[in-house]
Amino acid sequence: YNKLIPVVFGGGVFSSSDMSHYIYDIGTDGVQVATRFVATKECDADDAFKNAYINSKKEDIGIIKSPVGMPGRAILNSYIKKTALSRDPVTNCFRCIHKCNPAETPYCLSKALFNAANGDLDNALIFCGENAYKINEITTVKDVIENLLNYSIS
Repeated sequence: YNKLIPVVFGGGVFSSSDMSHYIYDIGTDGVQVATRFVATKECDADDAFKNAYINSKKEDIGIIKSPVGMPGRAILNSYIKKTALSRDPVTNCFRCIHKCNPAETPYCLSKALFNAANGDLDNALIFCGENAYKINEITTVKDVIENLLNYSIS
């Protein structure tokens, strides 16, 4: 069709060397970075959510099966461990995902994500990237970008 289709790599991009590898060595047109921006002052999630990333260890992060059957990477907190053993019944279905069956799902995905963003980590699903454990402080978007680009923005 004679069309140029940009290729953007996503998943596990944490540092300027990661970015450089995917763009210059592999030849992608860009990278997608997400996890690094969670623990920033500009992120509107509760600080408890941000601190879950900061306090996580590599072994705390794993692939889970979400309530709608799709795999996702998350912090294996007490809620995820508890709902792996027994359901947290859905009392108010938001009908947000077609594949979700409130009578069978282990927990309400929307409610668990809402709880995470609002800091109720005892009742939360905390999705994250594979390198979330490498984050050790709440910083700014400017600092993350400077770190990724490996230079100072004036």
